[in-house]
Order: sequence, then structure tokens, then C-alpha cells
Amino acid sequence: MSESQTKRQLVIIGGAEDKEGDCQILREFVRRAGGTKARIVIMTAATELPREVGENYIRVFERLGAEDVRIVDTETREDGSSSTALEAINKATGVFFTGGDQARITSILKDTEIDAAIHKRFSEGVVIGGTSAGAAVMPDVMIVEGDSETNPRIEIVDMGPGLGFLPGVVIDQHFSQRGRLGRLISALAQQPAVLGFGIDENTAMVVTDNQIEVIGEGSVTIVDESEVIHNNVDEILKDEALAICGARLHILPHGYKFDLKTHRPILNGQSLPLQPANTQ
Repeated sequence: MSESQTKRQLVIIGGAEDKEGDCQILREFVRRAGGTKARIVIMTAATELPREVGENYIRVFERLGAEDVRIVDTETREDGSSSTALEAINKATGVFFTGGDQARITSILKDTEIDAAIHKRFSEGVVIGGTSAGAAVMPDVMIVEGDSETNPRIEIVDMGPGLGFLPGVVIDQHFSQRGRLGRLISALAQQPAVLGFGIDENTAMVVTDNQIEVIGEGSVTIVDESEVIHNNVDEILKDEALAICGARLHILPHGYKFDLKTHRPILNGQSLPLQPANTQ
């Protein structure tokens, strides 16, 4: 299968996903990674407890039937060229980034041999998953840190380079649980990107090429700034309030989809109109 025919799949999780019950989201990751033939690599760069966190995911993925599950622990950039890690990644059908601190992931892995190997495998059809910090790194520019439960202002969020699996968007996690709408809007206002995704806990957006499907118990909040008619970003100081006019807001629960090209929500296979029907 050529690269143009290969499906590029991401399972981007808002954090705190179920690991004890039905494990709907992690089950979907394993299924897409090959089911009982899945060979999964767990990337623990984000966490300061790599063994504990990694072994927890090993238990879950093995219980769900994955054929082979192993940890790739990278504590320093020197580990980014580990031959053992590269061999595991080259044999993997799924690569999963754990939670922790997203800045640790990029500072240790970005532009290393491991980073290049994972991107190559992604282009070949390997499923990439990530939860919490592992979700934050999916865009090319990510939220490094920022304040929750506040109104949008430039100063409340710091941005930095991500890993670029889903470029041109902004992603935030633990979204409704930590009141991060202001943070997402503040991040989006600073970027060329026009789509922002806020993912609730125990919820995931599953990306297949240019389409997203929402699974889990919460929702994915989408802020679409592609048709914004006004903002004051160029007129304010960093501690002053942002104004944004004309943005679209979508809140999509389990089963809804979204087209990244047309920016339209999808329900039951049908794209939903972005304007109300003319009732006159």
C-alpha cells in the first residue's frame, strides 16, 4: 500500500481514561493497532514514574489481548537514538504516549532518531495514541502550560513546538473538568491555526486521515475561527482581555464526527449544515 493510500490514525485522549472497566477508548486503540496481533510501544517520556505508569498500561493492553507490549523509556536526549527503542518502534503497530508533562516529551524526543522513526511509522499506517500530555504534543504547536478557569488573555497560556502528528490545530485536554475554554481560545488566538479542540476526560477524538470521531463519556469542544470577523490581538497588551467575534463553537459527544477539511460536524454519515435552514 502506498503512502497516499495508507490511513493515518490518531487516538487523542483527554486524560483520565478508563483503565479498569470496559476500557472503551484503550480498547479502540488496541483494535486499530491490530487487535490480538497488536504490537504496542508505550512512550513514557512525559512521566517521572516511567516504570509504574508503563507497567499499568502493559497490564491494560495485555488484558485487552495485544500480542506484544513494551515500554520505551527515554530519560534524556541521548536515549533518543537507542537502538533497542528504534527496533521496537520499527516493529510496532501502535505507539502510545502516556500522560505527565508535555514539555518533557518534546525536550527529550523532538528531532531525535526516535521522533523521526515514529513519524515514518505513522506515515506507514502505525496508530499513534496519546493521553493528557501525550495528547497535548499531537499538533505542531502545543500548549505547554497555562491557567484554567479564566477569561481569555494572551498571558494565560505558553505555547511551544509539539511533535506535529496533527498540524495546524491546537489541542487542550482535561477540558471541561478544568474549565479550559478561555485557555484554548487564548492559545488559538496566538496561532495561525483556526481549529481548537478541547477534549474531556475519558473521551477521545479518533482521527482517520481528515475525519474525527468522538468516543467516550464526555465531549470534544471545537472552536472554529476560520470565519472570525474581528479580534483585538494586535491591539491589546498581554494582560488585557481578548475579543473574538464570529467564531463557531461545536460540542460533540460520543458518536459525532467532524470533517477537518470542510469544518462541518457529521451525524449518521451526514454533514450538518453550518447555517440554519431558511424558514422565510
